[in-house]
Amino acid sequence: MIIIAGHELVDADERDAFVAAFRGLVARARATDGCLHVAITADSVDPERVNVVEVWRDADALNAWRRRARGPKSARPTRVDIKRYDATAGAPLS
Repeated sequence: MIIIAGHELVDADERDAFVAAFRGLVARARATDGCLHVAITADSVDPERVNVVEVWRDADALNAWRRRARGPKSARPTRVDIKRYDATAGAPLS
C-alpha cells in the first residue's frame, strides 16, 4: 500500500478555487483501479493550507495513475510538503 500525504500552502484568497480546480482530478483518481482513497481539501484551521491524501493499492497502480493524471492549471503553491509512505498493512481503528 502506498500513502501520499501532506499539504500545500496557497494564498488564502485563492485556496478555495485551488481546491475546486482539483475536483475532476480527484473524481477520476477515485474511479481508477488501485485507488483506495484520494482527497484534496481545504484545511479547517489554516486559510492557506490544502491537505492532500492519496492511498493506492500498490506502486504499479500509483505509477499508472501518475502517467495519465494531468492536473489542472491553477494557482501555484507557495510551499509543498507532501511525502510518500510505503505501508505494509492497514487495520480498523480500535
